[in-house]
Amino acid sequence: MRTEPNRQLTSTLDRVRNLGILAHVDAGKTTVTERILYATGTTHKRGEVHDGTTITDFDSQERDRGITIFAAAVSCTWADHRINLIDTPGHVDFADEVERSLRVLDGAIAVFDAVAGVEPQSESVWRQADRHAVPRIAFVNKLDRVGARLDTAVASIRERLHTVPLVVQLPIGEEERFSGVVDLLRMRALVWADGSDTYEEGEVPDELRAEALRRRRLLEETVAELHPAALEEFCARSTLSAATLAEALRDLTRTGEGVVVLCGSAYRNRGVEPLLEAVVAYLPSPQDVPPVRGTLGGDVVERAADPVAPLAALAFKVAATATGRLTYLRVYSGTLGKGETVLDAGAGRSERVGRILRVQADRHVDVDEAVAGDIVAVIGLKSARAGATLCAPGAPLVLEPPTVADPVVSVAVEAGRNSDTERLMAALARLAEEDPSLAVRTDPETGQTVLSGMGELHLEVAAEKIRRAHGLEVRVGRPQVALRETVVRGVSGLVYRHVKQDGGAGQFAHVVLDVEPLADAGGQDGEGGAEFVFRSAVAGGRVPQEYVRAVAAGCRDALAEGPVGGHPVTGVRVTLTDGATHPKDSSEMAFRTAGRFALREALRSCAMVLLEPVAEVTVTVPDDAVGGVLGDLAARRGQVSGSTARPGTAVITATVPLGELFGYATRLRSRTQGRGTFTTRATGYAPAPSTVPGPAAAR
Repeated sequence: MRTEPNRQLTSTLDRVRNLGILAHVDAGKTTVTERILYATGTTHKRGEVHDGTTITDFDSQERDRGITIFAAAVSCTWADHRINLIDTPGHVDFADEVERSLRVLDGAIAVFDAVAGVEPQSESVWRQADRHAVPRIAFVNKLDRVGARLDTAVASIRERLHTVPLVVQLPIGEEERFSGVVDLLRMRALVWADGSDTYEEGEVPDELRAEALRRRRLLEETVAELHPAALEEFCARSTLSAATLAEALRDLTRTGEGVVVLCGSAYRNRGVEPLLEAVVAYLPSPQDVPPVRGTLGGDVVERAADPVAPLAALAFKVAATATGRLTYLRVYSGTLGKGETVLDAGAGRSERVGRILRVQADRHVDVDEAVAGDIVAVIGLKSARAGATLCAPGAPLVLEPPTVADPVVSVAVEAGRNSDTERLMAALARLAEEDPSLAVRTDPETGQTVLSGMGELHLEVAAEKIRRAHGLEVRVGRPQVALRETVVRGVSGLVYRHVKQDGGAGQFAHVVLDVEPLADAGGQDGEGGAEFVFRSAVAGGRVPQEYVRAVAAGCRDALAEGPVGGHPVTGVRVTLTDGATHPKDSSEMAFRTAGRFALREALRSCAMVLLEPVAEVTVTVPDDAVGGVLGDLAARRGQVSGSTARPGTAVITATVPLGELFGYATRLRSRTQGRGTFTTRATGYAPAPSTVPGPAAAR
């Protein structure tokens, strides 16, 4: 049943399939991919995750951890069809890799564990595929495990994913005795002997015939309810032919009204060939999907999957390798030739394509051109990022880029040696270019370099990649929270006289200040905006206007460090009520100095409190996890402000101190089995509970 490797295709676009493998971590995605490569003759030895010999999990961290971290593309052929396959990560921290892959795929295989059924991340990636309207077929894997039940897994697909499962196979044997499947369309048994890589086709076993006929009838009835042509034949003949059933299954898969369900054990190499046959039969080719839509000057432009149309391609992944900077492309229309100049439509820059590569994970084969429907990698693009549209210079358009999720977890990073700081910043910039879900920034107040991502594992992998790829020692720690100080009870009539005589022109400035909380002052605007208001109430011109401005500038200088902990001071209103000048020794510098020291002295006499940053958190959780999530928010000093019920879920809104949100993503996932999500929005500052108002000098 295996085809020859590198077989010359006689096909056009209708014989191309671009698909991804989607699943929860440990459901067997990578093993399914490896068995597909083996069954198609692309590899001659079965790669094993536990041995670190897989083709798609080629990164050293993937092999060390035994999980898929980076989406890997491979190509193979089956029955004169080219299959471009992307093995996607299953861990929730790398959901952005799945998002970028789904943006360029025409179909997908959703893999489910026959024991666990629909797991949390299976549900998440299914919803991602729903958003992109990607047709799917389902493969219930690991039927050879203890406790494996196809019917239980199918029931979870129906209940958790709210779709109609169309089961086309019946297992032969259970758990360790699982040896094959009954093809319900052709009513034939497919049996794999121990140690065999191919199946033997035969009659349905007598003990399974009645059950197979019952399930075939149930499949016909379900399809007839959903497909008009099938319903017409079913009403006329009380049955469906295999050809009509196959055509209806193809239509229902592509419209998303149902999902074809197959089963097997990828590890034992059972069920892979029928899965490939289903890929060819039911999943769409580039010609079967709607034309890609882009924008040009505000107008919507469509490009069909036609090799002679103007070029339109989307960059969905950028990777730095030993062979250079690889940019992964999905070509939607036109033909891309080696050495051609293309336009990065979004940036308005021209780029030259040096080489075009057919990708086999970390191995590449040079090709002269890529046509509509192809997924390839190119070398030579200098600045195109993930999400960039590459098009013909004479026919520009911009395709919608993949959605990038907002980071939810942050850590502080610094080089182990001061001399490596510049190298670390360059490595972080390259990392953020390869993975748009990573964000790098320098906190202007703490001076820390902060790396943000989708989860703690995501950031751990990023830091380890810097260590291994760049040979840098990196220290990772908890980011500092930028605190503030503010006045809760002010002082009036503070007198400060600045006198300095050093032999030349002297300095003289006399100021009288009132300091009060800005909220108590009514929050009126003045010099300095909402965080600091300064005004002058000096009568009779005792302090000239230019000196008043100097006092205001000096007060702003004093606000940089508060008396409690040296944090910036905010929410203060300062009023200059009186002052005096000297005809020779007064100057703007003298009054600025007087303003600075006067406010510092005043703040030491005020009652001060520390402020901590707070954020509005919106948490979406399943109904059965609401209690635990509310308790956790309370433990983090969160104040719940609202709750909205949705079908099966609840949306909770709360205000939580930012310092209490470190590690919250991991905690939320553990409490909700990975099904909970949250977003944050900074809302300002609130008093820290450990601060007791009182004179700063007394503390």
